[in-house]
Amino acid sequence: MKNERLIFVTNDDGVEAKGFWAAIEVARKFGSVFAVAPRTVQSGKSQSITLYDPLFLDEVRREEGLEVYSFTGTPTDCVKIAFDNLLVGRKVDLVLSGINHGSNSAINVLYSGTMGAAIEGSFYGCPSIGLSLTDHDLDADFTAAKHFSQEIVAAVLEAGETNELPLCLNVNVPNIPQEQIRGIRTSRQCRGMWREEFFRHEDPRGKPYYWLTGAYDNYEIESTDTDEWALANGYVSVVPVQVDMTSYRHMEHLKKILG
Repeated sequence: MKNERLIFVTNDDGVEAKGFWAAIEVARKFGSVFAVAPRTVQSGKSQSITLYDPLFLDEVRREEGLEVYSFTGTPTDCVKIAFDNLLVGRKVDLVLSGINHGSNSAINVLYSGTMGAAIEGSFYGCPSIGLSLTDHDLDADFTAAKHFSQEIVAAVLEAGETNELPLCLNVNVPNIPQEQIRGIRTSRQCRGMWREEFFRHEDPRGKPYYWLTGAYDNYEIESTDTDEWALANGYVSVVPVQVDMTSYRHMEHLKKILG
C-alpha cells in the first residue's frame, strides 16, 4: 500500500506557493504526506533558524493521508518543528523541499532556503531532495517538474538506504516544455558567483534605500559536467550535496605551517 511510507514536504516560497502544492502532489503518489511550510516567502534564508521571535503553527489542511501546516519560521525551522516535535516517534521515509520557483543551481545552493531545508532533513537520517524549476513566475507551469520529480523520487525510494550518510540531492528542472527536456543528468555544482548590484533609491521623504540585484558569473562555461551546463542544454540536473565543508586539499599545507 502506498500509505505505508511517510513523506515530509516543505519549501521556502511559502505555504501558498504553487510549487509547494506541486511537491505535495508528487509526494502523495508515494505515501502519506506531512507538510510544514513557512507562512511567508523565505527565499535566500539558507539554513537560518529563528532564535529571538516566537513561532506560530497553524493547520492549513487535513484529510486522509495529508496534513499541512503553516509556520512563522524559516524553512529550517519547519524541518525542526516537524522532526523534533510534531513527528516524534514516526519514521519519515523521505524529505522533499520545493518545488522552488527559480533555479537553485551552482552557488545558489548555499543561499537557498529550499536546499537549506533539504540539507536539514538529511541531518535527521532521511534521504532528502530539494526540487526547483528555473521559472520565478508565481503561476509557473510545473508539469515537467512534477514528472521528473516523480521519476527521481521513485528511483531514490527504490534504491533504499545506503551505508553512507543520507542522500541529499539538489534537483533543478529547466523551464522548457516537457517534451523538449532531453533527460536527467547527474552533475556537479558549477563554480561561479553572483556579482551583486545595489540600486539606490529614495522614499517619498527622501530617505535612501537600496534594492539588491545582480547576475551570475559562470566560471566554467565550457565545462560539460556541471549543473549549469545541463540546464542550458535541456537536461534536468541532479547534484548530490555534501555538508562537510572541510577543505581537505589545504590540510597538509596547514599542518606544515601551523603544526
